[in-house]
Amino acid sequence: MTLKEKIERLKRERRAVILAHYYTEGEVQDVADFVGDSLALSQRAATTDAEVILFAGVHFMGETAKILSPQKTVLLPDLAAGCSLADSCRAEDLAAFIDRHPGHTVISYVNTTAEVKALTDIVCTSSNAVQIVESLPPDEPIIFGPDRNLGNYIKNITGRENMLIWDGACHVHEEFSLDKILALKAEHPQAKILAHPECKRPIILVSDYVGSTAGLLKFAVEDTSTETYIVVTEPGVLHQMRRAAPSKRFIPAPPTDSTCGCNNCNYMKLVTLQKMADALERLEPQIVIPEEVRVRAERSIRRMLEISQRLGLV
Repeated sequence: MTLKEKIERLKRERRAVILAHYYTEGEVQDVADFVGDSLALSQRAATTDAEVILFAGVHFMGETAKILSPQKTVLLPDLAAGCSLADSCRAEDLAAFIDRHPGHTVISYVNTTAEVKALTDIVCTSSNAVQIVESLPPDEPIIFGPDRNLGNYIKNITGRENMLIWDGACHVHEEFSLDKILALKAEHPQAKILAHPECKRPIILVSDYVGSTAGLLKFAVEDTSTETYIVVTEPGVLHQMRRAAPSKRFIPAPPTDSTCGCNNCNYMKLVTLQKMADALERLEPQIVIPEEVRVRAERSIRRMLEISQRLGLV
């Protein structure tokens, strides 16, 4: 029996649903029931009758699934699969920052721990962050965290000068090389540059399209102006791009220091088929969140969903 066959058998026996983020390995994505961005996956899992959620992703994603589905068992194949961005904003540090700046509405990116979400007024995603900020009164003071690049991107678009931005970053999007991207563009002048808003501003400025991972995928598949794309985000998403548009060429953007020409998230790559099979077999490791923290974290997510629904974003 192959690992894929074992996973399928265990999934049926455990009444499980398998979620995989775009940044995991292609073979991991191929055994998933749903592939996508973290929050969308957690929302999708909450609507199923599955008793077990196996999240092929990183720790904050498993937490988000547990926040929205407290009655379900949530498994993470490797508890060491963390997130440099989430790690850059510890709850105790954010709490102290909030105390130093009273009267601010706290907007936190979904790439944060449950404890940080519990300190947050409104969660946002990379696809709705601009609209969430613009839904607040123009003079409302805001604390935005933890990604400084996303925060500055939002600030530049909205013109909000009353935004305090947390000084955190994703190691993948922080390390892309502008010089190497421009060299690729010179080599492929017909290519369009697609970038995630977690990238630094100089890369944003040379990009043809900026959007969430799902947004980049949608644009790349639907765009008819070219057949070649330089993709400035974690290269795992290229698996779905190539499946959806096999006739097009997708080139992963390289980081400053690279021998392989790619810029992988080391945490995402910790998820393997073997670890997924082991987790389903043992029903471990499980995501556990104190209920008081979970309830407060859910409130910040629900507020985002309410605003998104009112604005017609969902």
